[in-house]
Amino acid sequence: MTPGKRELARIERHLIATLTEACETAKTEIKGFTWLTHTADLSALAQTLNVIWVFETLADKQLAQSNAKARIFELTAIALREAGIDLMPSERTVRFDSEEECQRSHAGNWQKRQAKGY
Repeated sequence: MTPGKRELARIERHLIATLTEACETAKTEIKGFTWLTHTADLSALAQTLNVIWVFETLADKQLAQSNAKARIFELTAIALREAGIDLMPSERTVRFDSEEECQRSHAGNWQKRQAKGY
């Protein structure tokens, strides 16, 4: 049975809370990390969830991809598990981005950047 609007809203609130915890942890552990966000169609969460980890610069992003990727996947997995979402992070669900790249290609407009699928 498909969850109703109330249940989907509860899932969304819980996911936001657990991702916020992951974000705060990462800020203290991962150089250059600034914030994270997510996009999803909650009625098809497993197929549409994207967690975007945002770094200050392209260099910070690249460093994290090589040195902190396992930790980022671990923090994402913890957040999903605590939100009651049975989904393991993967290359498809976890993305890396940077303020620098958004500024350069979308004049700092994150909404526009996310709509284009970066």
